[in-house]
Amino acid sequence: MGPLTGVRVVEIASLAPAPFGCMILADLGADVLRVDRAERSGPQARQPNDPLSRGRRSIGLNLKDPAAIELLLKLVDQSDVLVEGFRPGVAERLGFGPDICAQRNPGLIFARMTGWGQDGPLAPTAGHDINYIAISGALSPVGRAGESPVPPINFLGDFGGGGMLMALGILAALVERASSGLGQVVDAAMVDGSALLTSFLYGMRASGAWQDKRGSNLLDGGAPFYDTYATADGEYMAIGALEPQFYAALLRGLDLADAGLPDQHDRTGWPVLRQRFAETFASRTRAEWEHIFAATDACVAPVLSLAEAPVHPHALERGAFVEVNGLTQPAPAPRFGRTSAGPPPAPPRLGAHTDAVLADLGLSAADVADLRARGVVG
Repeated sequence: MGPLTGVRVVEIASLAPAPFGCMILADLGADVLRVDRAERSGPQARQPNDPLSRGRRSIGLNLKDPAAIELLLKLVDQSDVLVEGFRPGVAERLGFGPDICAQRNPGLIFARMTGWGQDGPLAPTAGHDINYIAISGALSPVGRAGESPVPPINFLGDFGGGGMLMALGILAALVERASSGLGQVVDAAMVDGSALLTSFLYGMRASGAWQDKRGSNLLDGGAPFYDTYATADGEYMAIGALEPQFYAALLRGLDLADAGLPDQHDRTGWPVLRQRFAETFASRTRAEWEHIFAATDACVAPVLSLAEAPVHPHALERGAFVEVNGLTQPAPAPRFGRTSAGPPPAPPRLGAHTDAVLADLGLSAADVADLRARGVVG
């Protein structure tokens, strides 16, 4: 029983951002029905072991067949949200664009997840996360001074500026519908969302606190007291001692408080600080530094791998990771005081709920068998 219990979502299967957004909705209690490709569905389909697929039901439909589109529209009639991740115009060509859906269900939220958005000169072209964040300005600041920009995996475009923002847009549209009774289109574009993530940098830039020079600022590795350092065992520690009291705690932990170091914010002395910090961190193992900085306000933390993060004491106590279908993965977030949805169900086998969903639409077993024989459903 999560806060979105009772919200019905139809998700057209796609990759990365839309599945992530729908995973969030499912984690919060929404009933998410994923429409998978008919040819990939059925008893022969393996069960995916992908956190982005958790918490769903699955039906296999061949959306190139008008009969499958009619089934999809019947699902739309009973739903609150439809999510699709096609290029602009594809849903319309297939026969289930937002206008058609709104005629049948005026309260439907039609969420469109794309890279470039529904309009603009780049809208019809292909791209991936790295392209969207390059254009939005989010990629340029990431990297070391004098070096090329470093792709931050696909966190900024696909997930932070894509699926997460799409889920937020859907929730906002649902709130608005409560007063208007009407649905609307949510145009979620990764180029917009990743740009939104850079909002604070525009304020800092305007005040002179940020330079368009990679690796030269407080938060991009330019400052020696906001960076990572190698330890004696080849691991890393991360420090974020920005405020003076935290910086003082850092120096005490490093036994450098009386070392006559340059002032923290004297940029001319930053190379000296960086060298001393690097030499000092390299003198002990990561575990030793963890012990030294434990329970301090020095803002120092070990850099954990994906394997290590789930077993860190803080993660264990908070239950920050769960095991689903034998796979350790991040637990649903955020947390709710009254309406927790509980552990997420395992991902479904593709098309596993086809017969049950079609029966709910009123189709007989003979009807389903006929549709399956014709390749309309999986």
